[in-house]
Amino acid sequence: MFSRFIPELSDLDADLRDAFLEKLRVRWTHTSTALEGNTLTEGETLGVLRYGLTISGKPLSHHNEVVGHSRALDLLYGWLDKGRVLEAKDLHALHQAVQTSVEVDYLKPVGAWKCEPNSTLAKQGGKTIINDTYAMPEHVDALMHDWLAGFQQRRQDKTTSALEAYVWSHATFVRIHPYADGNGRMARLLANLPVIEKGQLPIFIPSERRLDYIETLATWQLASGPMRPNQALEGEAARLKAFQDLCESCMKESNVLLDEIRSTQVIRRR
Repeated sequence: MFSRFIPELSDLDADLRDAFLEKLRVRWTHTSTALEGNTLTEGETLGVLRYGLTISGKPLSHHNEVVGHSRALDLLYGWLDKGRVLEAKDLHALHQAVQTSVEVDYLKPVGAWKCEPNSTLAKQGGKTIINDTYAMPEHVDALMHDWLAGFQQRRQDKTTSALEAYVWSHATFVRIHPYADGNGRMARLLANLPVIEKGQLPIFIPSERRLDYIETLATWQLASGPMRPNQALEGEAARLKAFQDLCESCMKESNVLLDEIRSTQVIRRR
């Protein structure tokens, strides 16, 4: 599947290509869940995904999160194979894959738009404030209709770079915050769809950059104000530069994995 978009993979022996794709899955899953506070290390994430291990001292919910993320990747890969134009029902299916909680809470639906306002805390000027800029529930359906249109346009537009598509897709999705939970993981999955289609490996934001990640997005959201219908989804677009710079600095993460596998291929063929 990836070889169709990433030509460098075609030159790898089948076993090395499979090893690379597994390592990519583990790294993608680990970095995205770690940004949400998951405590499993990358090695432990591999243990859970490959061997079904239960890591002593780690919450069951953290195990479930990495399994759910990996399941969501399978769905994403299927869309890549088919070049699927996404609809709301596809996003809901992805949300069902990501969300693995066994608790049933009608106020936090899984596979459906949120039904209550959701806010988060943010740091600004050395103080902790409430970030109440996300879309209200009654506006989500219309805003996500606009988001899906903008997302598809950026997937198809050859003049839009992989980085530009990722930044817009990621940032605007979390600004709307359409689900009660799981918005960050959803954004990082969906935003990488056009990245791969444009011939680049997925963009991972390592947990070491978690504070920068949270603060650059929150600063832009607060500057843009409450998310309302009939507004540009990107809000104060100029204030997105800090988030774009962060994402650009992280683009090399997945390429390092590919370089390692390619080095192994070179040594094998000597």
